[in-house]
Amino acid sequence: MSTFKVFSGTNSRYVAEEIAHDLGIELGKMNVAHFADGEFEVCFEESVRGAHVYLVQSTFPNQDNLMELLLMIDAAKRASAKSIAAVIPYFGWARQDRKDKPRVSIASKLVANLLEAAGVDCVITMDLHADQIQGFFNVPVNHLYASTVFVPYIESLHLEDMVIASPDVGGAKRANSYAKYFNTPLVLCHKQRAKANVVDKMTIIGDVKDKNVILVDDMIDTAGTICKAANLMMENGAKSVRALASHAIMSDPASERIMESGLEEVIFSNSIPFDGAKCPKAHVLSIASLFADTIQRVHDNRSISSQYLFK
Repeated sequence: MSTFKVFSGTNSRYVAEEIAHDLGIELGKMNVAHFADGEFEVCFEESVRGAHVYLVQSTFPNQDNLMELLLMIDAAKRASAKSIAAVIPYFGWARQDRKDKPRVSIASKLVANLLEAAGVDCVITMDLHADQIQGFFNVPVNHLYASTVFVPYIESLHLEDMVIASPDVGGAKRANSYAKYFNTPLVLCHKQRAKANVVDKMTIIGDVKDKNVILVDDMIDTAGTICKAANLMMENGAKSVRALASHAIMSDPASERIMESGLEEVIFSNSIPFDGAKCPKAHVLSIASLFADTIQRVHDNRSISSQYLFK
């Protein structure tokens, strides 16, 4: 088969280097030149003609990360790459996946349109905020699950009387997958929001007394919901509360809230760069092997579903 090359955007280089190492290849050479007004230019510093190109870039804030990925795709297309895959460990804008009130945009659909217009041939991503976002694309979407790296870690804790919990009803399906895998009870939290990122009221559906609770979510932003849920569970007699989330957005004051909460530990993937020194309770697991294996399977035209523990 034709050769494949892996390149990285500026702010995802830390995970792209791990992916390239696991693949046994050198990370491709690329340069991003910045102009005085904030504009920037992407340039591949090696030939990609006829190559299968994998571009690693999460689209977390700020918006430069998305724009840089779009320019990378365009540059590879114009340089005669045989195929272009966008490897997006964290797919940003995914919370805007529907019209939940009048006169709002559906940003995740717009981002899908932009990626396709730039020339992407397929997308490899992980733990979308909503599975149906895959349907916004007209190109193949390889949707991975962080459970592949989270489950072995949870098993290593050897927790007794464990229950799996979701911090909101919307995450029930995700939490239920973990509960079924571990054969444990499922606990739900019902929350009412005063406004975005602000939880007004929360109630627990289920029993957490004398239980070791693991809260499961796809992302932690300001940590208001997850900390409120953890504190409420401790008040209701839980032995311990841990949280795992695929994406560590961790907007201020998330770290302070977690440190002051009843959470014993928060487990993240490294889909977004996070400085663990800001939050000693955080434990970051690498997803590089998961993505490296997927890239190899996609390149070899092999199934990727066999690597899922569960969805």
